[in-house]
Amino acid sequence: MQLFEQMQREGVRPNKFTFVQVIKACAAGLGRLEDGRLVHEQLIQSGCESNVFLENSMVDMYAKCGSIEDACRVFNKMPARDVVSWTVIILGHVKCGQGHKALKLFRQMQQEGVQPNSVTFVGVLNACASVVALEDGRCVHQQIVECGWDSNVFVANSLVGMYAKCGSIEDALRVFNKMPFHDLVSWNAMILGYVQFGQGQKALELF
Repeated sequence: MQLFEQMQREGVRPNKFTFVQVIKACAAGLGRLEDGRLVHEQLIQSGCESNVFLENSMVDMYAKCGSIEDACRVFNKMPARDVVSWTVIILGHVKCGQGHKALKLFRQMQQEGVQPNSVTFVGVLNACASVVALEDGRCVHQQIVECGWDSNVFVANSLVGMYAKCGSIEDALRVFNKMPFHDLVSWNAMILGYVQFGQGQKALELF
């Protein structure tokens, strides 16, 4: 941010690449919401705002800074939205504890014909877990299989965690056993699932 300010004092005009990096800096720092709003104002004045990459960055920044209202405002004004746009707004709602709204946005995304990617699915599964929406989780699982993302370790880990948090340890184990390989997150999710269900002996065996 200091370099960004110095750059402008020296008369060098920022371009869209500069803005993307500065917005990322605001998203990465705690308490950077006001800085983000100032950058947003400069972005509007520069005429670069209609760029989809910049708009996606703004949505992400506002969500990560805790202002889901500002994130929605930018998102709703976008003339065109891609899978990244939908994914960042879904993840933003999950982060802010609004799982039901995240699921509603996911359905709206599909109605508009935008295909989810692995990150979208991870966000939606986290939304299902946060509101204990088991049936919604099963529907999402079916879509994941149809799209071929079930072999992705990040998606599979999220499936294990979702099923465990939604009260179906059997489904969690079924997904876990079908995974081609397990990383630390996979093992942790399954062990914690058993602990949550009071099955300490199985958790120890798995460990």
